[in-house]
Amino acid sequence: MGKKVFVSLSHPFGAEIPRWPYFDKPIIDNTHTMAKGGVLTQKITCTMHTGTHCDAPRHVMEIEFDGKRARYTHELPIDAYTGDAVCLPIEIERWGLILPKHLEAACEKVGIKPSELENMVVCLNSGMHLKFDDSKEYYHYSCGTGVEAGRWFLKHKVKCVAQDMQASDHPLHTAMGNNGMTRMNLLGASGKPITEEYIEQFGEEAYAEFDKFTYIKVHGKEAYDKKFGDLEAIGCWGTWEPCHKILLGHGITGIENLGGDLEKVSGKRFRFYCFPIRWYMGDGSMAHCVAEIDEDDLNDVPDRTYTYCGVLA
Repeated sequence: MGKKVFVSLSHPFGAEIPRWPYFDKPIIDNTHTMAKGGVLTQKITCTMHTGTHCDAPRHVMEIEFDGKRARYTHELPIDAYTGDAVCLPIEIERWGLILPKHLEAACEKVGIKPSELENMVVCLNSGMHLKFDDSKEYYHYSCGTGVEAGRWFLKHKVKCVAQDMQASDHPLHTAMGNNGMTRMNLLGASGKPITEEYIEQFGEEAYAEFDKFTYIKVHGKEAYDKKFGDLEAIGCWGTWEPCHKILLGHGITGIENLGGDLEKVSGKRFRFYCFPIRWYMGDGSMAHCVAEIDEDDLNDVPDRTYTYCGVLA
């Protein structure tokens, strides 16, 4: 056994960090400078869901599945995002919906049974963290989870799900598509809305997974209620970020934009640490995610080099 080492699993934060399509740009300013005041004191203004961050239930829902008011950050256990972990390498096509079959294949690949995931932090390495940038490729065309993956995590009683993608849901389950109060339905690379691009590529039946009204048109109201009815019963729009809500609404925490040197621990088991700000009535928090792992167990890959924020490599 080698010595224990710590590996950063967070993207570096700065004013030019890539951010979700309608988030504000972080503003970093100085209150004091060395030349004038003899000390450096900085202040930051930004959305707390910028970069690598964790979500609290109140971020996406008013009521959890137990019928109680959705919890804020300060109401979660101090170790809600920390624990024994495994990093599952997910193999899926571009823009694909991660299903139980992908998760089970990843478990088989790393030699862990789904039944062993109980009370563990499950990190997903889809390769999207390597594309982290202010780009359509990272945000519009990411793979992602949905209602079936959410129920799979719930079935296997995981503690926390940390994903290397733009959100804890496929982009078409978010307001980038045709869900949410904003329902942006952003334009894709072709100049058409991404919902139209998806239908052209995968067909209307595949797209129905992401759109309440299309699902009902294709499969019927009874089928919709069977699949999304528990979400609707607590006042949630079924196809709007269902993985977020299934996880958080059942006490399984979520982390988004996992990154850093994730490749060094892909396929490995380790100890995962993540602590949000102790924020009263917080909806989530930027955080530094770190893996503690035996040095001899690290994958032999180079340190991560970032190409945003003006760094050319």
